[in-house]
Amino acid sequence: MDIELLRSLATPNDTKILLCVVDGLGGLRHPETRRSELETASIPNLDRLAEESVCGLTLPVTYGVTPGSGPGHLALFGYDPLRYEVGRGVLEALGIDFDLQPADVAARGNFCTLDADGRVTDRRAGRIPTEETVALCARLRSITLPGVRLFVEPVREHRFVLVLRGEGLDGRLAQNDPEREGVAPLPVRATWPEAQATADLVNDFVAKGRKKLAGETRANGLLLRGFAKYPDLPPLPEVTQMRAGAFAVYPMYRGLAKLVGMSVAPGGGTPMSQMEAMRARWRDFDFFFYHYKKADTAGEDGNFRAKVEALEELDALIPSLRALDADVMIVAGDHSTPAIIASHSWHPVPFLLWSRRVSADDVYEFNEATCRQGALGIFPAKDALGLAMAYAGRLVKYGA
Repeated sequence: MDIELLRSLATPNDTKILLCVVDGLGGLRHPETRRSELETASIPNLDRLAEESVCGLTLPVTYGVTPGSGPGHLALFGYDPLRYEVGRGVLEALGIDFDLQPADVAARGNFCTLDADGRVTDRRAGRIPTEETVALCARLRSITLPGVRLFVEPVREHRFVLVLRGEGLDGRLAQNDPEREGVAPLPVRATWPEAQATADLVNDFVAKGRKKLAGETRANGLLLRGFAKYPDLPPLPEVTQMRAGAFAVYPMYRGLAKLVGMSVAPGGGTPMSQMEAMRARWRDFDFFFYHYKKADTAGEDGNFRAKVEALEELDALIPSLRALDADVMIVAGDHSTPAIIASHSWHPVPFLLWSRRVSADDVYEFNEATCRQGALGIFPAKDALGLAMAYAGRLVKYGA
């Protein structure tokens, strides 16, 4: 469903929609057990919910395309990720409440570990603690670049935000993160001729940053991706006529919610504390975005067992989420992060929708194989919000 079609059909009422996004939900079968993380996990609450729901698999972008978290979430919010492109740097900056200006260029940064030959041995520097990142960012702020003001702000664990502020900056840059280990970081490259001067500035920053980090055993390199300026998106509350609230621990997802016009609860805390915050503000919103991160973290680390445990931890939260008594409840993922790949992947993502109005299909377990047999089949993730609004009675008839 096109976002403008959604706008034309939206109608207000008093129903509530709960979207639970399990980051990196989808997985692949382990070569020894022939069972995926969801198939391995003991998730009786999710299985029961699936039995009472309509199920399927979502495509965050399209077949064969591996999405970042930004496009994956935007799709679930009803925005076509091929039309509305948002850089990760903008999301991270907004997520830490940085005052991003329209002319700024922002990038998501990772501290990484480089060997003596300059090859990446750990793209996340061992997930160093946030306190260490704070100190390292303070060191990088002493770097100067000609004609621009430089901001280096800590986010969480190994992550930071780089912001360049000045005249004539252009965010059309390719990342220096090779997204694999055993090779050297790439040079930042302009994807349009007009961005060459900005690419030169960023490469200068990376070179000077490595000198500042010399002597560090883990965080001695910089990986940058998601270069972008602030985009212009139609606000979700205006499009859907729903008061929208976001409840997420990690800054990036709070930033994404802000970008589409949601009211955002304070960050930090735990999945349980964010759920309690959602319960406390249940009367304030019509649409609730609840984010669960741990499955993605374990998948990216290639830790199959940890992802299974993260899914089981989520399952323990399901009764409390159901007790909020939403009229429509969705459990979905922004993308798949199979532990056997240790990265995001292009595989379709399990999806379920429960509603008082739903006619349940024949799915009795919540996993990749069973959801493939669900009544929804494989469908674009950008249609999930329209589907939720339909089941919530929030869309009028199309045409005469």
